[in-house]
Amino acid sequence: MPISIGIHDLALATSQHSLALSDLADHYGIDPAKFSVGIGQDVMSVLAGDEDVVTMAADATARILERNGTEGIRTLLFATESGIDQSKSAGVYVHKLVGLPPTVRVVELKQACYSATAALQFAVGLIARDPSQKVLVVASDVARYDLGSSGESTQGAAAAAMLVQADPALLVVENPAGVYTEDVMDFWRPNYRSTALVDGKGSIKAYLNAIGGAWEDYLAQGGAPFEDIASICYHQPFTKMATKAHRHLATMAGGSPTPAEVAEELDETMRYNRLIGNSYTASVYVALASLLDHHEGDLTGSRIGLASYGSGSVAEFFAGVVQPGYREHLRGEEHRSMIERRTPLDHTAYEVLHKTTLPEDGREYRTARESTGPFRFAGMRDHQRLYESA
Repeated sequence: MPISIGIHDLALATSQHSLALSDLADHYGIDPAKFSVGIGQDVMSVLAGDEDVVTMAADATARILERNGTEGIRTLLFATESGIDQSKSAGVYVHKLVGLPPTVRVVELKQACYSATAALQFAVGLIARDPSQKVLVVASDVARYDLGSSGESTQGAAAAAMLVQADPALLVVENPAGVYTEDVMDFWRPNYRSTALVDGKGSIKAYLNAIGGAWEDYLAQGGAPFEDIASICYHQPFTKMATKAHRHLATMAGGSPTPAEVAEELDETMRYNRLIGNSYTASVYVALASLLDHHEGDLTGSRIGLASYGSGSVAEFFAGVVQPGYREHLRGEEHRSMIERRTPLDHTAYEVLHKTTLPEDGREYRTARESTGPFRFAGMRDHQRLYESA
């Protein structure tokens, strides 16, 4: 009998601060509806000076371990496109901060916003080989664009930590998966830049093309028809992109939903992302948490699609089945409190944080204590990053 493998627990983390996009609109003298309606975003998370992808990842992972312990965990896969070192995995810092045993392998994966899905599938493969093992999949990213750029309003930051194991409590990952890869330059960040470069219109086209290609491959591999999927969680660089993608797949499947119907179908998957902003690798799993946390009915036995996209570009479409008793394992109250307790910034304070960069000559640098989270980035010494537990 096949082994059921999938997501047993899912925890999110985000930043200390936030910026309302209405404030950003006021600063530039534009209609706030350009953001709230045009791209479907209301607020974006903003990192404090002593936060980064490691501190967010450690926060989310620690809460997974607090509930589940470390027994059976043999692998930590850290997915990010906000890498902090060209050689050392950011996951190794997380490994130490959360107190994982030395008998846990750690590796970092990168492919724009897609790599967390690759990590999840790799985790499923490891567990299929040895069902006694468990894998931590941690996605953590901060989306940063130049001040005044078209991408500025789509910034954000979050981490999603998942415990993957046999007989999971939340979601069993199904076979098959559909995949698609094409070499395009829609979004990229050269090593010499701290902010990304984006071809906005080209990126939308590449996203839709790749998701469509992954969907066609999913069907070709024997995947479920569109009408058998209860809901789909999409990668959300901004939530309006999810509605574009859903309409695209629905049309490919022979449907013709109205914009209002699409918005209603996806609403529960977009609530967290509207308030957090783009979290790159974590985004599709933030959407999954949002759906599970907000759906009022019982999703037990429902097939949930996941449409993952990473610029450059790689896409994957797969599905999972929600498990009996899943509600007992959700963290909705915890996630909503995490979002609500962020400190709102005015535009001046946000701009100061955005312009603050680490020295590039290796000199000692200490960060001011801003974060109230369990872990903080303390600074640099001898070209080494320093982290502290609260």
